Amino acid sequence: MNKLSDLRKSYEQGELDVDLAASEPTLQFKQWLEEALASQLPEPNAMTLATVGAEGRPSTRVVLIKGFDARGIVWFTNYDSRKGRELAANPFAALQFHWVELERVVRIEGRVTRVDVEESDVYFQSRPLDSRLGAWASPQSQVISSRATLVSNAARAAVQHGLYPPRPPHWGGYRLLPERWEFWQGRKSRLHDRISYRLDAGVWVKERLAP
Repeated sequence: MNKLSDLRKSYEQGELDVDLAASEPTLQFKQWLEEALASQLPEPNAMTLATVGAEGRPSTRVVLIKGFDARGIVWFTNYDSRKGRELAANPFAALQFHWVELERVVRIEGRVTRVDVEESDVYFQSRPLDSRLGAWASPQSQVISSRATLVSNAARAAVQHGLYPPRPPHWGGYRLLPERWEFWQGRKSRLHDRISYRLDAGVWVKERLAP
């Protein structure tokens, strides 16, 4: 078994020049996301979401991006989950994409708001039926006695709602409105490329960071 301290990797797949990076972070993100999708990476839409609750303790979990534009990054979840409760207490969060095969990381920080009801409704109805029933069945982040509880809840939701379950009131979308972005491209000898974008009086300022 390899010792963790002996694990090494030389990053040599690409580079990110500050002068060639897009003038706005959403354009750079769009380019990198499209390249991740085109490369057929496993779950290129997976991102780590970090939140901090009222007690000041951070927590992370993996969620899936379901949309983005100039307004920010969107995902959907249970409002009563741990992340939902923490966002209610502290509406700031951080996101991170790690595309290992491309040796790239994208980090995003900003304020989080709920998307409007109509947007949540539209996305919910686009989900497979079992996922819609699952949103009713799972009291996310709460302690349950066994998996049988989930199965029973799902069966009860299927009987109650049939083929057209409505969106539960405790389930919907969030949007992170970016205030800071960072794009990381692995480079040889640990001299990685790090390009940050920060808002200054409504204008994105692009800067190179030391690795």
